[in-house]
Amino acid sequence: MKDRITCFALALCLLCGSLLCLFREKPDFSESERRVLAKFPETTAQSFFSGDFADGFEEYATDTFPFREYLRSVKAHVSRAVFNLSDNNGIFKENAHITKLDYPLNMPMLDHAAERFDFINRTYLEGKNTRVFLSIIPDKNYFLDVLKLDYEKLCSYMREKMPYASYIDIFPKLELEHYYLTDSHWRQNRIYPVAETIANALGADISATYSESFLPDPFYGVYAGQSALKVMPDSIIYLENDTLSSCTVTSFDTGKPEKAEMYDMEKAKGRDPYEMFLSGGSSLLTIENPNAKEKRELVIFRDSFASSLAPLLVPGYSKITLVDIRYIQSAMLGNFVDFENADVLFLYSTSMLNASLAFK
Repeated sequence: MKDRITCFALALCLLCGSLLCLFREKPDFSESERRVLAKFPETTAQSFFSGDFADGFEEYATDTFPFREYLRSVKAHVSRAVFNLSDNNGIFKENAHITKLDYPLNMPMLDHAAERFDFINRTYLEGKNTRVFLSIIPDKNYFLDVLKLDYEKLCSYMREKMPYASYIDIFPKLELEHYYLTDSHWRQNRIYPVAETIANALGADISATYSESFLPDPFYGVYAGQSALKVMPDSIIYLENDTLSSCTVTSFDTGKPEKAEMYDMEKAKGRDPYEMFLSGGSSLLTIENPNAKEKRELVIFRDSFASSLAPLLVPGYSKITLVDIRYIQSAMLGNFVDFENADVLFLYSTSMLNASLAFK
C-alpha cells in the first residue's frame, strides 16, 4: 500500500509538472539575467534528424522551466554554503562585490583589437595632425582575489602593437571602491582623478566644480541577477553643473542627427540604469560645449565605460565625439568624423580587449 501511494504521488507530481510546463505562460526575457530566453525550436524533419531540434528544445526547456528563478537562487546558495564553491557559473562573490570571471588572456582577441585600431590609424589619422593616445581600464577583478588576467602582459602587448599612440596609465588612480558592487562599471562620482590624469596627458584643462545627484531607486547591476544570490544594491550618483547642462548631445545611430541626453532619465528607469549615461550604447555620438575655454576636439574610441567618463572631459573641449566600433563599421567613419587637428583617445576596458570579436 505504501509503495502504491509513493508511485501515485510521484506520477501526480510528474503530471502536474508536465501540465505546468505545457500550459503556463512562457517568459520571453529574464529580467534578472538581462537576456532574451530561448524560444521553442523550429520543428522540421531536417532539424529533428540533425539533432538541432533536440539541442534547441533542451535550451528552451532549461530557460522556461517552472520556478526557474527560485531554483537558480537555491542552486547558487547551496553551491556556496554546502559545497563551498567560490563561483556559480563563472560569477564570483567576494565580500559585497559580485564579478564575472575573465580568464585567461585571449591573445587572438588582442590581435584583432590591435588590427582594427591600426586600420583606423592608417586610414584616418596618419597625416591629419592628430595626437593619438591609448588608455586601458582594468576590470574590477584586478582588485579582487579571483583568477584574473595577466594585466601587465595585456597592457604591454597593446602598447607594443600601437607604437603610434602615447599610453596613459590610469591603473594607479583606481581602487575597488571605484566600481559598483553588482556591476562591471565604475562610479562616475569616484573617477574624477582618472579624468584628470587623462586630461593632463592630453594637455586639456577640465577643472570644474560639480554637484552630486542621486537616482532614487537602488541600483542592481548586471551581475546581481546573474549571481542568483542576495546582494547589496548600489546607488547611482551622477555629476552635474552648468557647463554640462548647456551642452548639446547628438546621436547618429540612424545615420542622421537625433537629440540625445547627457543623462537620460528614461534609461535610468529601464532594465540597465547605467545606460542613463549618454543614453547608453551608441555607435556615434557627439557632445558640443558652447562654453569651452578653447576650440578643441576630442575623438574617443570607446566601450561603455566612457559613457560616464566623457562628461568629465567636457570642460576641456568644444566638441567630443564618441565612436563605438562594435556598432559601426570602421570603414564608414570617414563619412561622419573629421579627425583633422583632433586629439584621439582609444579608451577600452581589459574585458572588452580580451573579447574584441565584435569590433568591426
